[in-house]
Amino acid sequence: MTDRYCVFGNPINHSKSPLIHAEFAHQTQQACEYTAEETPLDGFVGAWRAFVDAGGRGANVTVPFKGDAFALCDTLSHRARRAGAVNTLILGGNGRTYGDNTDGIGLVRDLTYHRVALAGKRLLVVGAGGAVRGILEPLLAEQPSEIVVVNRTADKAEQLVSDFADLGRISGGGFDALNGTFDVVINGTSASLTGELPPLPDTIFAPHAWAYDMMYGAEPTVFLQWAGPRGAKLLDGLGMLVEQAAESFFLWRNVRPETAPVREILRQSLNYQ
Repeated sequence: MTDRYCVFGNPINHSKSPLIHAEFAHQTQQACEYTAEETPLDGFVGAWRAFVDAGGRGANVTVPFKGDAFALCDTLSHRARRAGAVNTLILGGNGRTYGDNTDGIGLVRDLTYHRVALAGKRLLVVGAGGAVRGILEPLLAEQPSEIVVVNRTADKAEQLVSDFADLGRISGGGFDALNGTFDVVINGTSASLTGELPPLPDTIFAPHAWAYDMMYGAEPTVFLQWAGPRGAKLLDGLGMLVEQAAESFFLWRNVRPETAPVREILRQSLNYQ
């Protein structure tokens, strides 16, 4: 019997998740299928219930439903509670819904894959939305010397600092409060989707620094195009997408797939569009 999984989102036609999970299933010889389900903006709970009734065993959740998924769950993982959002749903044997968030561990594993050191380093995270909330706990667990969160609306960054201050050294506010240089700069905003650039100073990168954009595409994002000439080494969010998917797959199937070949397949799929 083939187990069914999917990703819920709106819009969702652009999603690479079905390709990723098809490769994982083939690689690990798991009998499962994975589809993309475009969900009405006010219809997430009904869509999940209908999917379960049709035999669904679990799902990924993307924009704009991660908060709806959080509210839906009967049980939440620790990291989902910290993130305040769920991107992975698992149907338990008792019919209860378990929620987890694999975004942050996906980011950290991607950085580790590329040998980006975090321990003892100074990190800047740009943005204060749900995407950033989901990555702060795993980043702080890597014991950087400091994480600074900046956002156009300073209050939102300050709220995140308050929410995560018990986990490590973290500070933040508006862009005007920035000072010094950083070893890793992570763009957690959606500005790259609209070709906008966060108002960062040109002198922000320490020697040998990394610039990471959680967005990705066939071409470097505007943020990465800006960071490269300023001396930073560049990474986009494609690897994070694959790694968070691998963690979801492990939660569903108790088998951990190899991500390196899927990274390559996904990169090629972007280049040949």
